[in-house]
Amino acid sequence: MENNVTFELIAQDPDTHARAGIVHTPHGDIRTPVYMPVGTRASVKAVLPEALKEHGVQILLSNTYHLHLKPGEDIVKKAGGLHRFMNWDRPILTDSGGFQVFSLGKINNITEEGVEFRSHIDGSRRFISPEKSIQIQQALGSDIMMAFDECVPYPAEHDYTEKSMHLTLRWLERCISVYDPAGPQALFGIVQGGMYKDLRKISVEETCAHDLPGFSIGGLSVGEPKDLMFELLDYTAPMMPAHKPRYLMGVGSFDILLNGVASGVDMFDCVMQTRMGRNGTALTRKGGRINLRNARYIEDFTPLDPDCDCYTCRNYTRAYLRHLVNCQEIEAAMLLSLHNIAVTEKFMEDMRESIINNNFAEFKRNTEKAWYNN
Repeated sequence: MENNVTFELIAQDPDTHARAGIVHTPHGDIRTPVYMPVGTRASVKAVLPEALKEHGVQILLSNTYHLHLKPGEDIVKKAGGLHRFMNWDRPILTDSGGFQVFSLGKINNITEEGVEFRSHIDGSRRFISPEKSIQIQQALGSDIMMAFDECVPYPAEHDYTEKSMHLTLRWLERCISVYDPAGPQALFGIVQGGMYKDLRKISVEETCAHDLPGFSIGGLSVGEPKDLMFELLDYTAPMMPAHKPRYLMGVGSFDILLNGVASGVDMFDCVMQTRMGRNGTALTRKGGRINLRNARYIEDFTPLDPDCDCYTCRNYTRAYLRHLVNCQEIEAAMLLSLHNIAVTEKFMEDMRESIINNNFAEFKRNTEKAWYNN
C-alpha cells in the first residue's frame, strides 16, 4: 500500500544530477532541494516558529535520542504528538537517535539486538534497538522517520565498515517489521558504507531494494576531507532511486549544499546555522562568515548582508549586532540565528529556481566564482 508521503519530480538539470521536486506529506508539501533547521529538543534554538515560517522554513528536524531522554515520547504523545507539542503545523522529520547514541552516550555494548549505553544527562543505563527507535518515533508522530543505523567514524578500516554496513542492513529489516507503510508516517532507509565505493554500492542496492518512501545518505561529513566527501557523494546519490527523495544527513555549509544538490540530493539538515548564530557568527550569500566579535564592526552601520532581506538585515546594523554579541544579549542569538536560517533557505530556493530554469550548472559556476575569486 502506498504511503502518505510521496515524491514528485518537477525538473532535472540537463548538465548535472541536480533536480527539483515536491515531497508530499500529511502536514504539507516540501519544495526541494530543501534545508531543514534542527529543533533538537522540539525547539529551534533562539528562533520562534512564526519567524521560521516567515523566512521560508518548510520542515524541521527533531531528535529521537534527546526527546526520548527528556521529556520522553509518552509525554509528547499525550500532548497530541510533536506537531502540537511544539506548535509546528508543517512537516517534521525525526532522526533515529543512532548518531547521538554513538556520539553522546557512553557506549557499553553494541550487539545484534541494539545498543546499550549510558545517558549523557544522568548516566542512567539505556537500550535502543531498531524496533525501539521506530516505536519512539511513532509516538512522537513525525511525518518522516529514520531507520536505526550505525554511523561509522572516519577513518575506519574496510573490514569494520563492511561489518557495520551489514549490521545496519539487518537493523533496517527490523525497523521495517514494525513500520506501517499504509500509515501517515514515512520510513527512510539509510545508505552507509563509509569511504569505500564498493560498500556504498552494496548498501545502495540492498537498502533501496526495500520499497520505502525515501532514502538517505549517512556516514559522510564525519571528519573526512571535503574532496573525498564530494567524490563519494557524486558516486552514491545518482545510484539511488530517481522517484524517491534523497536526503544527505547532517550537513549545511553552503559549499556542501551546492555540491550536494549538484549530485542529486534533495534534502539536508544541519545545526550549524543556529550554533554559529549563538556564537556571534553570521553566514553570507557570498560564502563568507562574519565574526561580529571583531572590532572592525564597531562603527559599521551597514546591514549584516546587503544581499539578504531577512528581518535582521532589514532592521539592524553590524555595529548594533556586534554590541549585542559582546554584551551577551539573548537578542543577538535570536537575530543571528534567524538570519543564518533565512539566508540558507533563500540559497536553496535560488538553486531550485535555477534547476527549473535549466541553468543550474551556470548558477553553480557563478556562485563558486563569487566565493573563490573575490
